[in-house]
Parts: sequence; structure tokens; C-alpha cells
Amino acid sequence: MIEPSKSVAVGNAAVLNMAPGANLAAYVQAVGAIPVLSAEREQELANKLYFDECVDSARELVLAHLRFVVHIARSYSGYGLSEADLIQEGNVGLMKAVKRFDPSKGVRLVSFAVHWIKAEMHEFILRNWRIVKVATTKAQRKLFFNLRSAKKTLGWLSAEETKAIAADLGVDEAEVQRMEGRLASRDVAFDLPVDADDDESWSAPQHYLEDLSADPAMAVEAEDSQRDSEDRLHSAIAALDSRSRDILARRWLAEQKATLHELADEYEVSAERIRQLEANAMKKLKAALAA
Repeated sequence: MIEPSKSVAVGNAAVLNMAPGANLAAYVQAVGAIPVLSAEREQELANKLYFDECVDSARELVLAHLRFVVHIARSYSGYGLSEADLIQEGNVGLMKAVKRFDPSKGVRLVSFAVHWIKAEMHEFILRNWRIVKVATTKAQRKLFFNLRSAKKTLGWLSAEETKAIAADLGVDEAEVQRMEGRLASRDVAFDLPVDADDDESWSAPQHYLEDLSADPAMAVEAEDSQRDSEDRLHSAIAALDSRSRDILARRWLAEQKATLHELADEYEVSAERIRQLEANAMKKLKAALAA
């Protein structure tokens, strides 16, 4: 018969050699069998890790809190992502929390770790929910994870509901409307699927999205604009006096750019005078290009 302490050690070893994706049910059962730490034992282990950098204490703290990662991961099941992957990401957050946990603050590890666990899961969800990212700013992230639960109906939000949600979450009403549209949309492949027939060809974006860069009229216009700008620039440079032209060339166009003091010594004037000549020449060039 295995003694209780040995049984816990065997269970811990089993979890260490098991990944959530291999057999999720067995993993959940294994982490659920690990005893929850008492406040005294948690404090003891945290002190050993914080002050003595005890790796064994860190391992025991992580293992004892794996059940909480599973619990949190299940609350994000509505995003269509693998629960095993969410647990893996949450475990990373748990390990980060254990590494940063300060036992002198007087809080339990689970209260501190929730933030880190959720943060890793949030990043994973945002990276993998869609091909195109739907939430990049702080306001968008807040809406992404709270808008669904804030909606009282399956339909589109009314003006009053939009205003109430914006006030509750501290974001703009326009952000609420944009996020609602993003959550209701779906990814569409640019190319037509290989097995699609002719009746479905109209739905592929490659058939109706316009490529403005290939417009011959715009290409000619851009070329004419570029040529006109170059002609104006060359004319403006030619209109400068030889000294100003030389200063600009050596300050802006030369591979080894000359300093103000080098040009000042060569022209036997002050460095400030060279700076003024350069500024006046640049002003004339800008005026010629803007005309």
C-alpha cells in the first residue's frame, strides 16, 4: 500500500510527464488529485522560493495550482479554441506568477496568479481567434472580452444599449459599434477554394476587390507627378548660387557628409553662417516644390 505522501509524489510526477493535449481528461483528473495547499504550507514554500530560490518549492506551488488554471480555461470555452491549448497558455502564466510572487504582501498565490493566467490566455485568444487581429488597443481588448456578456439579446445593439455599454466599460460608443461588427464578421479566404464550382466563384474576394495600384491612369498620373517634382527640384537647385549649391550637395547628397565647421573653415565664415545659408537654400527648394 502506498503511503499518502508517496501517493502525492507519484501524482505530481505523473502530471509533470503529461501534457493537456495528449489526454485532457486524464490530465484534469491528475491535477484535481493534487491536494490544495494550506495557507501555512503555501507561505512556507513561497518564502523558500522568494528568499532561497528553491526550485522544488516553485514546482510544488505550480502543481498545487494547476487545477485553478483548468477552471479558468473552461470559462473561455466560447471562443472556439482548444481547451488544452488554453490550459497550456494558462500554465505559462501561472509559472510567471509563481516566479514573481512576493509572500510578504499577505495575499494568497491564487489571487495574485489569476491576472497572469488570464493575461496569457487573452493573448493566445487574440492571436488565434481570427487570421486578422480584431483587438489591438486597450479599449478594443476590453470590448472583445466583455461585449458578448454585456449584450442582453442576440440582435444588434440599440443606441441606448451601445451608450450604456460604452459608459460601463469606459470606451467610446464608436468603438462599441466597431467591435460588435468585428465579432459578427468572419474570415474569408482571398482565393477561391480548390473544390469550389463556378456558381461560388462570385463569393471569392479575388473577383470583386479592386487593385488600385494596377490602374493605368493612376500609374501615369504618379509618373507625371514624379517627373514634375524632379524637374522643379533640378530647376530650383540650378537657380541657387554656387556656394549654396555646394553646401547643400556636401551636407545632404555626399556619401561622406561635411560638417558645418569643415565648410566654415573652407569658406572662411562662421559655422552659424553656413547653417543660415543651408536653411535659406532648403527654404527656396521647398517653395519651388510647393508652387
